[in-house]
Amino acid sequence: MSLMIQTFDFSFPSCDGIHTCHAKEWVPEGRPRGVVQIVHGVAEHIGRYDPAARFLASHGYVVCGEDHLGHGLTAGGKFGYFGPKNGWSLVSRDIRRLRELGAERHPSLPYVMLGHSMGSFLTRTYLIRWPGTVSAAVLSGTGQEAACAVASGKALAGALCRVKGPDHVSSLLNDLSLGAYNKAFKPNRTSSDWISRDEAAVDAYLADPLCTFIPTVGMFRDMMGGLQFIANKKNLAKMNKTTPVYFLSGSQDPVGSMGKGVHKVAGLFRCAGCKDVTVKLYPGGRHEMLNEINRQEVFEDLLFWLESKLT
Repeated sequence: MSLMIQTFDFSFPSCDGIHTCHAKEWVPEGRPRGVVQIVHGVAEHIGRYDPAARFLASHGYVVCGEDHLGHGLTAGGKFGYFGPKNGWSLVSRDIRRLRELGAERHPSLPYVMLGHSMGSFLTRTYLIRWPGTVSAAVLSGTGQEAACAVASGKALAGALCRVKGPDHVSSLLNDLSLGAYNKAFKPNRTSSDWISRDEAAVDAYLADPLCTFIPTVGMFRDMMGGLQFIANKKNLAKMNKTTPVYFLSGSQDPVGSMGKGVHKVAGLFRCAGCKDVTVKLYPGGRHEMLNEINRQEVFEDLLFWLESKLT
């Protein structure tokens, strides 16, 4: 089955009361089978998901997503900055607002949240804060650093926020966090070998003017706070236990500690009482399985899982 696809750009006011969130939608011809909302990662934007979105739309799913605060066409030129305070909550609420708009635009359809990397952390936050408001969730390239590492990262970022301001950019903090991911892939061809084995995909990422910026210390502080929130067992207990969750990652993804972190998070979900948890690790795959050399296989597996859970 292959359907004609229309794409639409639209916008809505951010919960910060300042910015306008840029959003995109891929709509198949005929009556859709469901909606998939994509939640993108750090230092990228929703437009990068066009191949995956077109694949899902060609099989009858509406796909939508927004550029987070400090990202893509929402950033207004100020990249890598959620805001002076409560940034994680603001971005989570923008994701929730798009979910509400999706229900208005496409009422009564099954609704799936698909989060990648930082977007998977935001999706996990969503599942805690608004349980039972999605039919299923997909977590791509997720992980969970040790609590002590998260706490020390948050403390360092917080100290830099107080001294330099939350919109300060620290190369040191970036080198200690995102910059460390490439070390496992020496000798390195580029600074982003860790995202995919597909050299063309890596080069396209590095050439994209809306990508590759260094997040501010405020964003690092907010993200570390988000990681603490989604590791808290009392918070995890708030999730809807019947929502099916699909973890997909590469076995060589440093964000998921080469697979160990993915199983760790799946274990947290199971311990919280979640009844339908599936883990798929692709041998040799790196961080962005939707942009990997075997992306077609990943797309087909995702479609099969969606159809098994939504019908």
